[in-house]
Amino acid sequence: MGIVNVTPDSFSDGGKFFDSAAAIEQGVKLAAEGADILDVGGESTRPGAEAVDADEELRRVVPVIAALCEKTSVPVSVDTSKAAVAAEAINAGAEIINDVTALEADPRMIPLAAERGCGVCAMHMQGTPRTMQQSPSYDNVVEEVAGYLAERRDELLAAGIGPERIALDPGIGFGKTTRHNLELLGNMRPFHELGCTLLVGHSRKRFIGQVIDDMQCDRTPGTIAAALVLAEQGVQVIRVHDVAAVRQALLVWRAIHTHDTRDGKQSGDS
Repeated sequence: MGIVNVTPDSFSDGGKFFDSAAAIEQGVKLAAEGADILDVGGESTRPGAEAVDADEELRRVVPVIAALCEKTSVPVSVDTSKAAVAAEAINAGAEIINDVTALEADPRMIPLAAERGCGVCAMHMQGTPRTMQQSPSYDNVVEEVAGYLAERRDELLAAGIGPERIALDPGIGFGKTTRHNLELLGNMRPFHELGCTLLVGHSRKRFIGQVIDDMQCDRTPGTIAAALVLAEQGVQVIRVHDVAAVRQALLVWRAIHTHDTRDGKQSGDS
């Protein structure tokens, strides 16, 4: 899943693709690099982020979604917690609602998803983007996050949204310390018991800089390392900024595991 942030204040690339033309160009580029899904968002969910009203969010995302659906064949998701935004995004061609509040913030979101037949992603977050990193606390982060996602899965199922349309996301960086993030990333196998697709978005996040004790570093290598750990555990969707780099790493990882190279030969040449 390639990230297209149409925002002035996202934590990693804030403002870089705020202009619609730049965001569309970036989405087309990510599709060409091998993204299987393009995730378009118009409201930053970084720690301390300010809320954006629905009209402004619509102004940001709808033209980008419409253009990407026209210019590429890659499915598009809308990263929003507002049903009004999700509805217009679906009208513009989006096929998935990616909601950091697990479809809880807006009571109209679940009925909308059920009625429109789209895919949904429900993410765990402790608190809100404005408060989530103040003092996150868990007795057992893996068990508690899995328990919450099981509850959200059950509510979505009860609304008539089939399990094949549901993805569940542990919410790396959303109300978690570095230790919590690392525990989740290293213990994704139990989440398969929930019976839904797993989606993880760890790309370029703060914990990478904290692990290597350099908050100003290029976090792409750390993003790739975590992506390989997730692939090893069978996580189906990995949400990243750097599609080409992560895809290359995953292709090599898969080739090593399957001994399947493009020319069908075993690796022995230099």
